Amino acid sequence: MSLRRSFNRFCFNNRNKGIPNLMLYIALGNAIVLILSMVNGGSVLYELLCFDKGKILQGQVWRLVSYVFTQSGGGIIDLLFLYFFYMLGRHVETSMGTFKFNLFYFSGVVLMDIFAMLFCPVLSTDYMLLGESFAYFINAISIYSQMAYYLHLSLILTFATLYPESRFMIFFIIPVKAWLIALIYLILEAVAIFNLSYPVLYFPHNLFPLVALANYFLFTGSEIKNLLPRSWLVKIKKKKSNKTGTIPFEPATPPYQKTNTPYNHRCTVCGRTDVSNPELEFRYCSRCNGYHCYCEDHISNHEHIE
Repeated sequence: MSLRRSFNRFCFNNRNKGIPNLMLYIALGNAIVLILSMVNGGSVLYELLCFDKGKILQGQVWRLVSYVFTQSGGGIIDLLFLYFFYMLGRHVETSMGTFKFNLFYFSGVVLMDIFAMLFCPVLSTDYMLLGESFAYFINAISIYSQMAYYLHLSLILTFATLYPESRFMIFFIIPVKAWLIALIYLILEAVAIFNLSYPVLYFPHNLFPLVALANYFLFTGSEIKNLLPRSWLVKIKKKKSNKTGTIPFEPATPPYQKTNTPYNHRCTVCGRTDVSNPELEFRYCSRCNGYHCYCEDHISNHEHIE
């Protein structure tokens, strides 16, 4: 708990460092690759940037990062998905801060690079002698060609964790809350990972989606419970309070009463007050146990106190 708080404070103190509006550049890069592939009828730029373990071992090390621009599958509809991921990234960056969002994004890149360089097979003519096993190697390689797609899917989960009650319009007409979409996605990935019908050669490649989401689990921590329905969270809190045998009570001084302190509101995370930073808005979290105030930068991005 203290380690995560120290990390959050470190990110806050360096919040203006890094590449601002990172997802804008990522989306524009993907759009350029997509449009050029459609104009010339080929995929020269895509083939130059995509992840290829064999060519990386030959010295083309830029592919360890450049694959983030190869999410598009080649259709015009992908432009809508790029705009969608850009909007998600902008909201997540606003909540996390530029520095922390950069760490979040590039840690996902590094984790996937490590796993792919260790386990991604290198296709060669020798595999043609393996007969039916050749198809397994093709399927494994196809997973790593979707690294950018998996990386950007982690944005959906992070957005849903930060803003669980937000709604997505499925087919532009069906409103579905963000936490439900993220929860369904996690369940489907868990089924795919532990599906015993996969061939033996599919291991350890079936674990790749889990590695691709490792940055999400690292940066959200216990906040993943935001993906559960509110009614479940209420029941969990009641069970915890019954087990401990403690009786919850309200503090003697509610936030709306004046105190002897030189400020009225103080952020629990960063310590800023309405006196030191009068331009900020301060709010109290209804999910924390007791009265805990947070500034506008941390009201949606903090660990709830139980």
